[in-house]
Amino acid sequence: MKNVAHLFPESVRNGAYTYPEYMHLMETVVSENRTTGPKQSESLSHYTKLNLARMQRLNRTALVHDSLKEAIGHVDTPQTWYILTEAWCGDAAQNLPIIVAASLSNPLITIRLLLRDENPELMDAYLTNGGRSIPKLIAVDEDFNEIFTWGPRPAGAQALLREYKANPVKSYSEFSEDIQRWYIADKTESLQNELQELLEAVAVEK
Repeated sequence: MKNVAHLFPESVRNGAYTYPEYMHLMETVVSENRTTGPKQSESLSHYTKLNLARMQRLNRTALVHDSLKEAIGHVDTPQTWYILTEAWCGDAAQNLPIIVAASLSNPLITIRLLLRDENPELMDAYLTNGGRSIPKLIAVDEDFNEIFTWGPRPAGAQALLREYKANPVKSYSEFSEDIQRWYIADKTESLQNELQELLEAVAVEK
């Protein structure tokens, strides 16, 4: 395990949201027709409104696999799952609710959310192919030893993005709709399987 305490100074920890606080933030920015982060636009506000609706639906309907609950149940020491996100991020909207729902299986796991653009040093330590892709989950123990990371999206969705970037034959907004259809068809299966595999790998290493 590598220690990443230097990436989580008190200022970062104090700026973290609980999940209910983050949902309240989403509701607030939607009511004000804006989004989080320094970049504001009509399109980002629109995506944020869609994301809030998706998250509210998933908060009600997300079902956690028994196998993932079992893997989470094997966590026997306190850990915090920090997640870098922003309200306009469609991948975050699809993945945050099930990550949170899964974490509730074990009181030793604490979820904290951090806004990407307020935490550039932390984000830049967890780039994906050189980009500040979110959501990014960083699980740490009480001493800020890194346990595992996940993100920014399940492997199947990531493959679609790679294909699009290699041959962008449609607009990004059209591609975004393809990604959303992928998530709807996948029904959180891929994310749950990937989290389970990560947790099982950590258990084996102990």
